[in-house]
Amino acid sequence: MTLPFLYKSQIYTIPTPKSSKILMNALAKLKPHVVHGSLTLSTLDFRLPEICQALNLPLIATFHPPFDSKLRNFKSSTQFLTYQLYAPFLAHYDKVIVFSRLQQELLMKLGVHKDKLAIIPNGVDTVKYSPGVSYLKSQIKAKRLFVYVGRIATEKNVEALLKAWKQLDMGEQSKLLIVGDGPLKPSLEDFYGREHNIYWLGFVADEQKRIDILRAADVFILPSLVEGLSLSLLEAMACGVACIATDAGADGEVLEDGAGVVLDTQGVTTQLKTLLPLFRAHNEITQLLGQKARQRVLDKYSLTSNISQVEKLYQEVLERKNISIMSHL
Repeated sequence: MTLPFLYKSQIYTIPTPKSSKILMNALAKLKPHVVHGSLTLSTLDFRLPEICQALNLPLIATFHPPFDSKLRNFKSSTQFLTYQLYAPFLAHYDKVIVFSRLQQELLMKLGVHKDKLAIIPNGVDTVKYSPGVSYLKSQIKAKRLFVYVGRIATEKNVEALLKAWKQLDMGEQSKLLIVGDGPLKPSLEDFYGREHNIYWLGFVADEQKRIDILRAADVFILPSLVEGLSLSLLEAMACGVACIATDAGADGEVLEDGAGVVLDTQGVTTQLKTLLPLFRAHNEITQLLGQKARQRVLDKYSLTSNISQVEKLYQEVLERKNISIMSHL
C-alpha cells in the first residue's frame, strides 16, 4: 500500500492530511505482530507511535539520517537539527535501530536512553556482491580503475575527488568512473570530462551492471562530508575492492583497523593527491586492502547477519510487549 503524499524526495516526505487515518485503518485491518518504520523525515514519523499505541502494536524504527561523526560544524547543520528534532520522540518507539556505535553515542548525548537503541548495521548479500570476472577494464582500456558510486550532490563532496584527479593527471591508463546522478552532475560533468579520463555513467539501475563495475574496480572512493552508513561502500568492500572513504557518519568505523583507508573530511583533495598515485602504482596494496575489506563485510556486515539481528530484535520486542500486557491483567 502506498500512502498519499503532497511531496516526496530522497530527503523528506510531506504526507496528505488523510495519510494518518489511512495508515491507522490499514494497520487495524492488517493486525501485524510488529510494525517497523523507516524514519524518513516525515510528519508521520511523529504520529506513528500514537497510532501503534492506540492499536496496541509493538513499534520499531530504523533511524539513519546522515551525520558527521566528528561533529565538525555539525551543531549548525541541518543534520544536527534533524537529530535534535527526533531525539525526544524516539522514546515513544519500543526500539530504534541505528547503524553504528557513533550514531548511538550521538543520540545518547541528545537524551535518548541506551536501552531504546539497537545497533544493527546495513547488510550486503555477500554471495551476489563478491569478487568475480568483469570485462569493463578492457572495454574502456584501463589498466587501473577508480570508482565513485553515489549521488552527485554537495554533501557527497564529489568535486574534491574530481579536483584531485584533474590536478594529478593520472595518465591514459588510469580511469575514473562516476556512477550516479544528482543536482551537481551537469555542471561537474562539463568541467571534469573524458579529456581527463573521467567517465560519467549516470544512475545505473541494473544491479548486475553495478556489480560488474565494482568487480572491475581497483579502488572505490567515497569523499562524503556527511553520511549514515553507505551501502555502496559495503557493496564495494564485499566485491573485494580497496576502499578509501572519509570518516563521515559510520564509514570510518566500517574501515577501521586496516579494512580500508580513512580520510578526514577536511582537506580531502590534498589527501587524495597523495593517495591516488600510490594506489595507481602499487597493485599489491589494493589487492591486500580488497581482501581485508571483503573479510570485514563477511565478519560484520553480511545480509544474513543483518536479518538474524532484526529477527532477534522483533522477538525481543514481542516478548517484552507480552510481559507488559500480562502484568496489567
